[in-house]
Amino acid sequence: MQGPNDLLVDDWAAKAKHLTVGSTFTLFSHDWNVAGIVEHGKGGRLFVPITTLQELVGARDKASIFLVKCTRPEHTPDVIDEIETLLPNHPVRPLKDFMSLMTSSNIPGLQTFINAMIALAVSIGLLVIFLTMYTTVLERTRDIGVLKSLGASKILIVRSLLTETALLCFLGIAAGIGLSYLVRAGFLAIFPTLSILITPGWILRASLIAIVGALFGASYPAWLASRKDAVQALAYD
Repeated sequence: MQGPNDLLVDDWAAKAKHLTVGSTFTLFSHDWNVAGIVEHGKGGRLFVPITTLQELVGARDKASIFLVKCTRPEHTPDVIDEIETLLPNHPVRPLKDFMSLMTSSNIPGLQTFINAMIALAVSIGLLVIFLTMYTTVLERTRDIGVLKSLGASKILIVRSLLTETALLCFLGIAAGIGLSYLVRAGFLAIFPTLSILITPGWILRASLIAIVGALFGASYPAWLASRKDAVQALAYD
């Protein structure tokens, strides 16, 4: 930045706001000249001269945050201790801890809301699986009767229904993961500055919930099917 009205913008914000070097961007009712585009991950999206910003917000010669860069990362704890000794009434945090305060996971009540939504989704999923498998058992009453008349054991019938449930569950997991990545790509195309992470941990957790829920929801209908009388099942209309 060479002039008081120059502005730097990171590549994500430039893509979202359709900015190029030399463009004009309005911020705080002030026109800024885009002097350059930098890589994202620098702690902010927009960078302007501090003196100009202080004048615009009425905070001349004032600052709310100071960033201190150590010559070597391993010196960070010692530098923090020394600053806390000199300025005991001011919080001092490593940059990674400071950035973590700005993540969505630190919003009050958000984790409780997420857990409630997960519990609600699992409950609805169990009910849907239960009703689906119960309907499947009713529709295959005659087939079950044929199997029992041929000497199929209760274990065989239960295993057959649970195997079908597990297969459908794995197909559903694959479709769900694929749809998640597709929706994520759509959101990122519309909102380039939005950060959506699909981590292996979440994929594993969701898969386990789906598998356990599917097997649990199908267990009772499978047990009912195994207890059907062969003669009544064959006569079922």
